[in-house]
Amino acid sequence: MNKLSDIGLIGLAVMGENLVLNMESKGFQVSVFNRTTVKVDDFLAGRAKGKNIKGTYSIEELVKSLATPRKIMIMVKAGNAVDDMINTLVPHLEKGDIIIDGGNTHFPDTNRRTAFVESKGLLYIGTGVSGGEEGALLGPSIMPGGSKAAWPSFKPIFQAIAAKVEDGTPCCDWVGENGAGHFVKMIHNGIEYGDMQLISEVYQLMRDLLHMSAGEMHLVFENWNKGDLDSYLIEITRDILAFKDTDGKPMVDKILDTAGQKGTGKWTAVSALDLGIPLTLIGEAVFSRCISAVKEERVQASKILQGPVPSLRSDKVNFITDLKDALYASKIVSYAQGYALMKAAALEYKWDLNYGGIALLWRGGCIIRSAFLGKIKEAYDSNPSLTNLLLDPFFKGKVEEAQRGWRNVVSAAVLNGIPVPAISAALGYYDGYRCEKLPANLLQAQRDYFGAHTYERLDKPRGEFFHTNWTGRGGTTSSSTYNI
Repeated sequence: MNKLSDIGLIGLAVMGENLVLNMESKGFQVSVFNRTTVKVDDFLAGRAKGKNIKGTYSIEELVKSLATPRKIMIMVKAGNAVDDMINTLVPHLEKGDIIIDGGNTHFPDTNRRTAFVESKGLLYIGTGVSGGEEGALLGPSIMPGGSKAAWPSFKPIFQAIAAKVEDGTPCCDWVGENGAGHFVKMIHNGIEYGDMQLISEVYQLMRDLLHMSAGEMHLVFENWNKGDLDSYLIEITRDILAFKDTDGKPMVDKILDTAGQKGTGKWTAVSALDLGIPLTLIGEAVFSRCISAVKEERVQASKILQGPVPSLRSDKVNFITDLKDALYASKIVSYAQGYALMKAAALEYKWDLNYGGIALLWRGGCIIRSAFLGKIKEAYDSNPSLTNLLLDPFFKGKVEEAQRGWRNVVSAAVLNGIPVPAISAALGYYDGYRCEKLPANLLQAQRDYFGAHTYERLDKPRGEFFHTNWTGRGGTTSSSTYNI
């Protein structure tokens, strides 16, 4: 193993190790480094034994082991650790060398780091990698952005290790400059939050309203995974519901009902607030994890606060069909909101995003892969300027088919005191989006009453603003008009 390596990787945690093994299995020689160097020894003696993987024990040794232009992928914890590693690497690299951050980094950090690294004569890539441990090893979805000049150098490696769809197309392609790759990965994770919460709400309705066992739910999800809802998350939910603990009882029933999060869902919601996009479903998914975290408070509240005793007032079989419709329609809304946020970000940050192509990146390897992603590609191929997925004929038709069941589920949940924040937020968004006249006219009157914030009139051109002296005690001076 005297030849120079094709790529180097820093950070031998779960994702790093598996990406290295994936690269090596596709014919690439990989040099590895870890700050705790014993991990290098353990990896070489274990999973990497006998493979075309070179261990290094210093940054200098890692850099010297690489063919030019050098390509070094960082797989360390997002935040200051990435900046520290970049600052350590830069003095050892030459013009045209490439630093790649493959962690779950917040996109503004990638914007900043791209500018910094390019100022040193180097190239920088911030790439989303989705698929978890198994995806990293067998083929993830990869969403690269940053210095476009770097793309030809690492394209062969990334497209070789990425998941492939039926026709062999890799789930990896150039996304856009600066932080575009990490932004798209953030949207992916936000949709993932939404999908998981939607499925969990359906699970709770099955458990608490229909009184179904985990085994009965397993059969329903098994059936759903063969149709429109075919997806990775439905598939693993099916498997989870069938899994038994050592005593033969369902494992899912023994897990504490408090969820963790690493921040990407929150970033998505905050970005939506910054850009003024109603990302209501994903926002509710994030807050649902927050309310799950106050377990002890909820236990106490359950003994004090009263609500209805759940009792199904309709046919069980029909209601399961309604649940399927509610889940499918809500899932469409989740993607519609995510894509609306991407469009707003592309305008704000001057990214040229390929919306149909992004759907293809998610068709394999990643957590949100599902059957209808191909339909999103078709929607944007048919109408590249599509303003909202709900307006595409296919998705419009699917939501209309599901609407009755969707409303039945939200109604039943409310009447029985079972929380469905994400499903009901999705329906609220749909009804708000299709409503020609919302009550914001009253809201504007209120704002003008107490703060002279002005309003527009139906009988005047858009862009003209007016103020009323509502009390007779005010003057003619109004507040400046602006939107956050």
